[in-house]
Amino acid sequence: MTIWHRLQVIFFSLMLILPLSGCGSQIQAKGESQVVFSILSDPKTFNAVLSQESPNIFGLTYEGLVRENPLTGKIEPALAKSWTFSEDKLKINVTLKDNLKWSDGKDLTVDDVIFTYNQLYLNDEIPSNARDSLKVGQSGALPNVKKLNNTQIEFSIPEPFAPFLANIGLPILPKHILAESIIKKDQEGKPLFLSKWGVDTPPKEIIVNGPYKLVNYATNQRLIFEKNPHYWQKDEQGNQLPYIEKVIWQIVSNTDTSILQFRSGGLDSLGVTPDYYSLLKKEEKRGNFTIYNGGSSYGTTFISFNLNTGKRDNKPLVDPLKSAWFNNIKFRQAVAYGIDRQRMINNIYRGLGEAQLSPISVQSPYFAQGLKGYDYNIEKSKQLLLEAGFKYDAEGNLLDENGNQVRFSLITNAGNKIREAMGSQIKQDLAIIGMQVDFIPLAFNVLIDKLSNSLDWECHLLGLTGGNEPNDGANVWFPDGNLHMFNQIANPGSKPLTDRKVEDWEKKIGQLYIQGAQELDLEKRKEIYAETQRLSEEYLPFIYLVNPLSLSAVRNKIQGIQYSALGGAFWNLERLTIKD
Repeated sequence: MTIWHRLQVIFFSLMLILPLSGCGSQIQAKGESQVVFSILSDPKTFNAVLSQESPNIFGLTYEGLVRENPLTGKIEPALAKSWTFSEDKLKINVTLKDNLKWSDGKDLTVDDVIFTYNQLYLNDEIPSNARDSLKVGQSGALPNVKKLNNTQIEFSIPEPFAPFLANIGLPILPKHILAESIIKKDQEGKPLFLSKWGVDTPPKEIIVNGPYKLVNYATNQRLIFEKNPHYWQKDEQGNQLPYIEKVIWQIVSNTDTSILQFRSGGLDSLGVTPDYYSLLKKEEKRGNFTIYNGGSSYGTTFISFNLNTGKRDNKPLVDPLKSAWFNNIKFRQAVAYGIDRQRMINNIYRGLGEAQLSPISVQSPYFAQGLKGYDYNIEKSKQLLLEAGFKYDAEGNLLDENGNQVRFSLITNAGNKIREAMGSQIKQDLAIIGMQVDFIPLAFNVLIDKLSNSLDWECHLLGLTGGNEPNDGANVWFPDGNLHMFNQIANPGSKPLTDRKVEDWEKKIGQLYIQGAQELDLEKRKEIYAETQRLSEEYLPFIYLVNPLSLSAVRNKIQGIQYSALGGAFWNLERLTIKD
């Protein structure tokens, strides 16, 4: 599990968590063993570098040089055999494992690593979420990656960078397949790589290095993965991993349907939502499954207003009237006080959660103590609105200083019942303080387009995955970051924006993220990131909602589960077995 995997916008729940190596059963699975999971929507791309969403297939199909063990939080070897730091901590010399292969049987070499970093992740013609997390220092310098010999790669940086080692865990891609698509350009002068390996690509053309390869994709139906016969990892007896030969993802567009399929035996695992926890808990024995509880989830759930004042073709992305409301800090604070999180916890989460306070996961050592959050307080909310120049008419509707009724749209991904319930409650809660909210669940692709391309949304209800390392969120908090969603820059190749403003607090958080990555002393790093959390709490680019428990139901036939909130049930999938 790498920083790249974790920091993705969560548009729906994925029952399968990304695989890592680890200690598990050593029993060889017999026959054609398989597991079946569900996802809510079709994948958007099969290109690991261009992916911005979760779920994606890449935890099954690709590995990097290193990865994080979710039980210990330590960085462990993957494609790398070993590594050494220079005395000044500015260089990492990585030695590649011997006899690595791609799924087509070709050798995986140092040249693939050099190509992946220099031609893909560090190529400014290729938009990738990974690049922001690789930036070092005030200048935003990117690491230098060079070949030392046929087994070794050197990564070097100009100044200290605390997440240096973790950041060499990005998925490695095949040079022999993709190099030509970087060199060749389309009619607009863009690399053909930008259209490479879309979801219309025949699966046999997608060459991988992970434990599984994609062999079949039927739109709106399923994805089928089979064991990669050239996967590098073997067990202690020399048996080829993974043990489980086939993984099937059923595309089920409704969480209620997923529950029915799991209860009837059609699925082998399920992310347990609070509304079904009590029912499923009673059925554990009869259904021959176990509900695992990893404690507080690592992810975040929030609403966010579009603070972007930019224009495209001289047309504002957001109605200037509404943009003025959204950019008023007292307006955002009033909304934060106006949402009844405890009611969400009691009614939607069935008590299986707590109010969320921070962008940094509560289980991370960098989570700031002493954050107060925004307890439900209608009077405080109304007071802030009046202080900000808003007023109420005789019917209790909230008006701005020019008499315009406060009304805006709230969007989220359709099919996620928890999100839809939260959106409905937010609509009700904010009506109490006079705001009219038009809650609109959208199809996945429409939502993606609004967030990434058109940028013409008003307020959204979404989430981000989390982890232990704060710098994983660099692309969210840098003002020019690829996931700076509340004030997003234009995508490379799209029409540019004019009049986009970046506030001082926004710049400050970005600066602190730079400083935090530069600082090697743990306690000093903690204080730097604590300040980012205090600023986020005050200025509310994201209004955080509820931190649920991490719960998954898994069939007892699957042996070797070592559940954790960070890795879920299947972080060591390649070592799990099926009991007959």
